[in-house]
Amino acid sequence: MTTALPRERTTSFAELIAALEANVARLIRGKPEAIRHAVIALIGRGHLLIEDVPGVGKTTLARALATSIGGTFHRIQFTSDLLPSDIVGVSVLDQAAGQFAFHPGAIFANLVLADEINRTTPRTQSALLEAMSDGQVSVDGQTYPLDSPFMVIATQNPAEHYGTYPLPESQMDRFLLRIRIDYPSAEDERRILMESPSRTGDALAELEPVLRISDVRALQDAAERVHLEADLADYIVAVARETRRSPHLALGVSPRGQLAWRNAARAVALVDGRDYVLPDDLKAIAVPSLAHRVVVAAQADSQGRSSQDAERILLDLMDRVPAPA
Repeated sequence: MTTALPRERTTSFAELIAALEANVARLIRGKPEAIRHAVIALIGRGHLLIEDVPGVGKTTLARALATSIGGTFHRIQFTSDLLPSDIVGVSVLDQAAGQFAFHPGAIFANLVLADEINRTTPRTQSALLEAMSDGQVSVDGQTYPLDSPFMVIATQNPAEHYGTYPLPESQMDRFLLRIRIDYPSAEDERRILMESPSRTGDALAELEPVLRISDVRALQDAAERVHLEADLADYIVAVARETRRSPHLALGVSPRGQLAWRNAARAVALVDGRDYVLPDDLKAIAVPSLAHRVVVAAQADSQGRSSQDAERILLDLMDRVPAPA
């Protein structure tokens, strides 16, 4: 059985998480749920896909999170001419030494922003698969480990289809969570308008780290020790199997998806200051964890999936699967 966390350490972890969320919130106004989901993905050793329209703070969220943990940050602007070597790196002949030397690509950072990930070709998209799954890259027969912690935050605009390449299911399955930020409230928009035009850039430059990389690793290790009861594991399996049997879904939740849901729920519990998972933790994070892993059978849109339909089908299905008391 998984060893429970000491109660005093759980409290200190909650304080670290609260400081991290508050620091990011200095730049991302009125979006505590989006910030929390980003923190959950980080603590759960996962990756985050933000699917939303331009101008709602996707890039700012990624940069603020990287700055807040004192980690390295690289932004990759995905375009149609981007090459896999631009991402993972390339071996270059060193004529003086008479041997090849590896030049790391932009993937070598604690937090990598894959901006507009669906604007590059499937061949280049696939360069992220090994990195996101195994925390390493392979170039010319050599394997190079990535920094730890390592997290990819990818963005895409769901309303724009011209010149885009839909992410395949294998790529979608690598993301722990998929979220939307949505527009700010009217009051928050008014505050933004009344402030200096350069506020975001100035505020980001002034933002200071509130966690160390070692703190993030400790949080990730603690999340892995959060206890999951056997009946909750049975619940995860039951929901996943229902998605595979549903006539409304062409593709259900994979075993990797079940593990991702469990990891996200453990991170939710740690964020809430607990060393055990509740049924409500699984329910709260189900849609961000699972909706992007299923494919709608009949109501699919031109890109092969409809996120709104997938979320509705998933919620209806979960209502029919009894959760543990």
